[in-house]
Amino acid sequence: MNAGSITRRTILRAGLLATVTLGLAGTTRGYAQGSAPMKIGISFNRQSMTATLEDNPSARDFASLLPLDDLSIDNYADNEKISYLPRKLTQEGSGPFGDERAGDLCYYAPWGNLAFFYASYRWSRGLIRLGRLDGGCEPLLIRGKFPLRIARIA
Repeated sequence: MNAGSITRRTILRAGLLATVTLGLAGTTRGYAQGSAPMKIGISFNRQSMTATLEDNPSARDFASLLPLDDLSIDNYADNEKISYLPRKLTQEGSGPFGDERAGDLCYYAPWGNLAFFYASYRWSRGLIRLGRLDGGCEPLLIRGKFPLRIARIA
């Protein structure tokens, strides 16, 4: 065998290296596609909630921003509270979803804001579900504008 020949072992090693490299490229600060669901903590006005993020590109992009300490949460309409993110999230892989319900954490792409639903709603163009609150959404019923903190739960 001369130095210019390619063996099956070399091809397999290159394939393995490419797979590992691509897998790491899809990792967003420890939240890789197909990994265990990520839990986040949400706190405002001495209230705390937890949520589980979806496994989609927008949720992974959102996770890459955490922790977020300089947000505020405010009332919008009669079924949600909203908070504006420091930058827009990817919309890759978004589209209509079903089973909308109170407790959904969504991203509204046209405005670049989070939407915390505490009452029923319907999907609309540009709305991407990022996750769901793990418990009740009673803290969201408190009216007013408050400082908001969102962080990963270790």
